[in-house]
Amino acid sequence: MNTQVPAKQPDSPWRIAIRRFTRNRLAVIGLFILVIMALFCIFGPMISPYELEQYDVKNKNASPSADHWLGTDKLGRDVLLRLMLAGRISLTVGLVATGISLIIGGTLGALAGFYRKFTDTIIMRAADIFMSLPSLPILIILGAILSDLKVDPKDRIYFLMLILGILGWTTIARLVRGQILTLREQEFMQATEALGLRDRRKIFRHLMPNTVPIIIVTATLGVASAIISESALSFLGVGVIPPTPSWGNMISSANSLIDFRERPWLWIPPGLCILITVVAINLIGDGLRDALDPKMKK
Repeated sequence: MNTQVPAKQPDSPWRIAIRRFTRNRLAVIGLFILVIMALFCIFGPMISPYELEQYDVKNKNASPSADHWLGTDKLGRDVLLRLMLAGRISLTVGLVATGISLIIGGTLGALAGFYRKFTDTIIMRAADIFMSLPSLPILIILGAILSDLKVDPKDRIYFLMLILGILGWTTIARLVRGQILTLREQEFMQATEALGLRDRRKIFRHLMPNTVPIIIVTATLGVASAIISESALSFLGVGVIPPTPSWGNMISSANSLIDFRERPWLWIPPGLCILITVVAINLIGDGLRDALDPKMKK
């Protein structure tokens, strides 16, 4: 009696990518660190015995102790609690700003690559203009405008995310455009022409899904860039402003030589959080780039 062994199903591209990613030790370490940081910022404030607006002037600038693990600031607020809440703000700004950049850049890049000619010229020249603008001075000017308009500190976060997202769409637009220019000449696109599908369906159902790997890689690196930009702006006083905490304005609060020398708990913890988070995201981005590259060999 002959028994046929069922043929082994080939692995999907995503399973292969996941396997490649898990073999990259640095990328896995980066993912682990980022997850720990996210859990620390999300759930840490829930178990803290202190409140954001809880002031203790008698205990201001206290060094780390059993009651305050990272000490207190110049208003007597618990630094550890503010560090965790600041992480929520910084991570949220990075994620949302990158998401806005992906939506704008991905859509415009796909349109430029698909329609080419006049549409491509207009979109790419607009990208050239945005790339030639000095982003940091513009962000500082816009932040100063928000300060003059006396925008509520809680609402400034949304404006900051929107501004960072609008100024950061050019890179993803160029990458998506290049991918679309290559993909539109493939045989599956000739089949969509034969079927008479609408342009919208061709772009968003057949072309855009094939650009997901490069979008994912660019998004991870974009999050790190947005976190650094937000921290720099908050440090300069034109980003997230007190009493809303962010890692940038926590470093800015240590603005004297005495703070720098004698109160390192005010600026070292937020600086380390920025460093660790950005390095972890970059490690993940490098791992995703290697895992999702179809030209990678075993």
